[in-house]
Amino acid sequence: MAINGKTLGIALSGGGFRATLFGLGSLWRLNDAGLLGNLDRVTSVSGGSIIAGVLAHRWSQLKFDNGRAGNFYEIVAKPITDFCSRSIDQSVILWGGVNPFKTAGDYLADSYDDALFKGATIKNGLPDAAKGQPKFIIYATNLQTGRSFRFRQDMIADWMLGTSAKTDVSLAFAVAASSAFPPVFSPVKLTTDPDDWEGGEALPNIRALRQHIALADGGVYDNMGLESLVDNVDIALVSDAGAPFEIVESAPEDYLMQLGRVRDILIDQTRALRKRWLIEEFEAKRKFGAFWGIGTRLSNFQGASGMTNDTAVTMALENIPTRLNAFDAQTQGHIINWGYALCDISLRVNAKLPIPKATEWPVPAHTF
Repeated sequence: MAINGKTLGIALSGGGFRATLFGLGSLWRLNDAGLLGNLDRVTSVSGGSIIAGVLAHRWSQLKFDNGRAGNFYEIVAKPITDFCSRSIDQSVILWGGVNPFKTAGDYLADSYDDALFKGATIKNGLPDAAKGQPKFIIYATNLQTGRSFRFRQDMIADWMLGTSAKTDVSLAFAVAASSAFPPVFSPVKLTTDPDDWEGGEALPNIRALRQHIALADGGVYDNMGLESLVDNVDIALVSDAGAPFEIVESAPEDYLMQLGRVRDILIDQTRALRKRWLIEEFEAKRKFGAFWGIGTRLSNFQGASGMTNDTAVTMALENIPTRLNAFDAQTQGHIINWGYALCDISLRVNAKLPIPKATEWPVPAHTF
């Protein structure tokens, strides 16, 4: 599925439903450009894993012609916009708090399964990478090893624990683990057979660590899912809908609030370092591809023609709360269209892919 002999991949960041819809806009532009069918690898974190999971689960239903799926709206976009029209975070937190036998993470997985994945697993619900279809990597964070934890079609993996090609889990579980932001949704607990694992580090308690695994949002370790993307494809595309770091006038004095603030600072710093590294790699031409974030300004693309201009509406989108709560049709349309527009100009200017400028909006009722 190479483009002029080069492999292509995309990373879809975290950021709640904001990231899900922004990632949808990015994928929509890839599809209209005839590039979606040429993807070799898709990595995802948190809210980005919702759209990645839907794309993976329904890949076999897409009808591609020259890299473009004519039924993309019906198969991928419509289920996502319907799902993002409902609130799930408050209800799963409530039920997780009153039921001693199920956690909020369990209810989160149930919500994903009921609405989107219908019992699919990572082995029977994802494309067959061995047949040239894209490889999907869904990221969570292992709270015990402090490393990224990956769900793929062919295995689950943790750099410290090794890999297990035998373990199968539901696609809903993988997406729930990826989006289980602490402390309200995590930990999501996974039990595996220690004998199913290979490789890893020679840790004295390796069997116990492999048997009972506590997982949280993939964004705790890497909010853009870059690790298994940039070194494995020739052209790396990154769609980042992470929110800007909030500057507060007064630091919290409550112990728990302070811990939350410190957590946010650490995550933001890690994210900033990864982003800075990636852009430096692109600029030095050691890596090739494009990065676009929900806070990117079209004015940054000097001399290039975009689909719209920066407006008060576009600049406010990055400040939409990171929630899994219902978005109205206008908000959805604005986020999708913004992801589409930024992806369009980034593909042409930064990735230098030979595609024409987009002239039609995916959600024409809510343009800027």
